[in-house]
Amino acid sequence: MIKCCIFDLDGTLINSLRDLADAANSALVSLKLPIYDTEKYKQFVGNGVSKLIERVLPDNYKTDEYKQKMLNIFNENYNRCCLNFTKPYKGISETLDELKKQNIILAVVSNKPDNQAKKIVNNLFPAVFDDVFGNVAGIATKPSPDLCLRVVQNHNIETCDCIFIGDSNVDMLTAANAKMLSVGVTWGFRSRKELENAGAKFIIDTPQELLNILKNNKI
Repeated sequence: MIKCCIFDLDGTLINSLRDLADAANSALVSLKLPIYDTEKYKQFVGNGVSKLIERVLPDNYKTDEYKQKMLNIFNENYNRCCLNFTKPYKGISETLDELKKQNIILAVVSNKPDNQAKKIVNNLFPAVFDDVFGNVAGIATKPSPDLCLRVVQNHNIETCDCIFIGDSNVDMLTAANAKMLSVGVTWGFRSRKELENAGAKFIIDTPQELLNILKNNKI
């Protein structure tokens, strides 16, 4: 029986692409480096800020010095602009409301820095989630299962009671590593093909389909 739904954040609950791209591009401009079209950032995000920085820096600038400069400027920019254009995807809020009515435990596990993840969730989904975990020092990022297992421990449930919902191969691998069933979403930053190749148990095109999965006892 499913007792808990754990969600990725960017590309799953929220469309944050423009704010992420704006923060990164502004940092690149500050360093007098070339910028990227917003759509390109769909392939850059998903593995945490450090990996995003590494991906956007030109090859001859991937030094520790430039990575740290870029990281500092990006974080300053993103802390300021992270709610400028970021919004929940259509149907997400209604689906979360219905899950709460069914007494499903709701959690967020993101590779976004913990303070940023909490800021966004608390602003866009106040009093909705039971747990919100982002990247913190000393805890491995997804696809490590560590943060998912914290959710399980917090609520004294089993991993088989949980599903993990996300938009990327990283999320599907996280579900597998945590021994949770995986639901891939196609409205996010990555493709259906990527989700299929990563072994998604279910793939859905709208948030409401998640309710159907639970209702039909398919998992």
